[in-house]
Amino acid sequence: MPAAVAVAVGVMTMGALAPPAAFAAPRPEAVQQGLNALVHTDGLPAALASVQDRPGHTRTYTAGVGDLATGAKVPRDGQVRIGSNTKAFTAVVVLQLVGEGKIGLDTPVDTYLPGLVRGEGIDGRHIKVRQLLQQTSGLPDYTPYLSDDVRYYEPRDLLDLALQHKAHFAPGEKWEYSNTNYVLAGLIIEKVTGRPVAQEIDRRIVQRLGLRHTYFPAPGDATIREPHPKGYDRDAAGAPLDVTEFDPSWAWSAGQMVSTNSDLNRFFTALMTGGLLPPAQLAEMRTTVPAGEPFASGARYGLGLVSTPLSCGGVYWGHGGSMTGYETRGGVTEDGRAVNVAVTTQPSDKAAMRHVERLVDAALCR
Repeated sequence: MPAAVAVAVGVMTMGALAPPAAFAAPRPEAVQQGLNALVHTDGLPAALASVQDRPGHTRTYTAGVGDLATGAKVPRDGQVRIGSNTKAFTAVVVLQLVGEGKIGLDTPVDTYLPGLVRGEGIDGRHIKVRQLLQQTSGLPDYTPYLSDDVRYYEPRDLLDLALQHKAHFAPGEKWEYSNTNYVLAGLIIEKVTGRPVAQEIDRRIVQRLGLRHTYFPAPGDATIREPHPKGYDRDAAGAPLDVTEFDPSWAWSAGQMVSTNSDLNRFFTALMTGGLLPPAQLAEMRTTVPAGEPFASGARYGLGLVSTPLSCGGVYWGHGGSMTGYETRGGVTEDGRAVNVAVTTQPSDKAAMRHVERLVDAALCR
């Protein structure tokens, strides 16, 4: 696996634990204090947050430094790689096509990609589109089999890696997170529309909502276009390693996108209030099954959308993402509060990620 792909897209623990005192206060300064703690106590290079209240007013926060080499400030609401939040965008496009009568949720994958999905215990004639989006297909994840020697992957290369391994279970038998599901969803979008998945996401979601800081990087584009904090990993000696720039093609429609916390809040708010899907398709997206690892106890997975219990009651809806150099967590409540938090490394310390998740919970429970 490439060094820049040390952690799979979407590998996350979206906990909903009761926030400790340091994260629990509902005042705006408590969000800042929470970010400061992530930097000074947990040792993360930078942390950013965007908090949107019910009327739609937004506050943004930063902590840490945006560039460890220069000490540059963290850009307010800077762009980050959003990892598996991309899955929610991909799922929305599929569900829009369902609403248009171009895709059937309970239609076999083989109808759209004839003969493509075959392997040991794997047959696209027996896997439904719904099971891709719901993560119940049984398809193995390709991510552990990525190579250090490959810098650019075509989507079919990713699928080929997965199909070299046997099915983990029969379709619909259980739930298991696999990026392969969303690569196939992207391929179905392209087959049905005749256009690149990036173009469809841009046309149907990004432009429609005016997400000015959100995009799907073009092939070979290793940069982040607008002001952004640098993303970091650790080298063999434990020193921070700048991994901001790389080709994210290995993530494709499962996790390639770049955005900001505020744009993510706008996206999930529009989605949950009916701004992107007809009622029938939004109801399908919100129909969930119990989710196991890597999600926390109580989390449930819909069609590219996760519900996570709140310590103050109810749930919030989002997805979250893990991508080389960055982690993002957040979502929106039923009554319109929205929070997204990003940090500029993938913490190896699970306690640090629990603190990120608790900060999301505290901000939504204010």
